[in-house]
Amino acid sequence: MEIYFATNNSRKVASLQRDLEKHNVSIIQCPLDLIEPRSSDVKEIASAKIQQAYKIIQNPTVVVDAGFYIDCLNGFPGAFVNFALETIGLEGILNLVKEKPRNCEFRECLAYMDTKLSGPIFFSANVKGMLFDEPRGTIQPHLWSKLGLIFIPEGSQKTAGEMTFDEYTEWRKISREKNSLGRQLYEWISKR
Repeated sequence: MEIYFATNNSRKVASLQRDLEKHNVSIIQCPLDLIEPRSSDVKEIASAKIQQAYKIIQNPTVVVDAGFYIDCLNGFPGAFVNFALETIGLEGILNLVKEKPRNCEFRECLAYMDTKLSGPIFFSANVKGMLFDEPRGTIQPHLWSKLGLIFIPEGSQKTAGEMTFDEYTEWRKISREKNSLGRQLYEWISKR
């Protein structure tokens, strides 16, 4: 089966492909510039994006929207994480949480659409963790964002950026297997 992924982010494509390759599902990147509504709700954004993308692609299509939510900042930056990274950067985010609790989480929403559906199907996942005091590690191909340099996933002692690919893969297998968007999508597809 082939599924088109409407995104400009090849790292998101690689992540979903890793989740689905064992099920003989191929992910084909379709770089599109989609209009996103101004919302802090990743599901609302994914809904708008899948409707635009599916009109163009006309084949099984997914979009993913993600946000980064910091508890002590009432969820800031949420779905506006790219804007926050472009304007205040990692240091600015860390300054905002100085001397505050550092609990945070990534929230993701995958929207899927094909010809058999009258509207999109949604799958969601979250990855809890903590913010480290300073950037550590390097941006690696398996990371989606610079946030991996300050994000310590629950159950780890390292930032995602400090993990080797093997360590990241093992953490993902253990921590995210139940929470994987790819697994959720495949389970739904296989029951159709």
